[in-house]
Amino acid sequence: MPGTQREVEFRFLAQPTDVNFGGKVHGGMAMKWLDQAGYACAVGWSGAYCVTASVSGIQFLAPILIGDLVTVRARLIHTGTSSMHLSVDVLARDLRSGEERLATSCVMVFVALDKPDGGKPTPVPPWKPVEGRDLRLQEYALKLMEMSRAMEPLVLATREA
Repeated sequence: MPGTQREVEFRFLAQPTDVNFGGKVHGGMAMKWLDQAGYACAVGWSGAYCVTASVSGIQFLAPILIGDLVTVRARLIHTGTSSMHLSVDVLARDLRSGEERLATSCVMVFVALDKPDGGKPTPVPPWKPVEGRDLRLQEYALKLMEMSRAMEPLVLATREA
């Protein structure tokens, strides 16, 4: 039911096929996980097919190793008319020691479409923060939005050059 599921969590083990030559999970693999969890959260909130519009503030903070328990959490932190801003984190836990660390973090924007092929943006249920943490995360999303808008002319200028 749209407008009720604002958080998604995936859990799985990091596998040998996920790592690079240094034995750590590829950044691209972590980005794939971010996108999958973000998509599931956006669809869960909107009840519509969604596409990734942007990824902001991505940080790779700690390595993920083979055998780590990986948790990917996506949480809605702001809604526009057809867009949803999500805070998405990847955590890694060493199962032997129990130590958990934040490995990757970002804010993603998804847009809901009225149909998968050639769809047009469609409205999403509005969401308003209530708790302090949610207010801070929404404020962060709005700052990233401002920075993104400020960068648009620079990006366009480099394409025209």
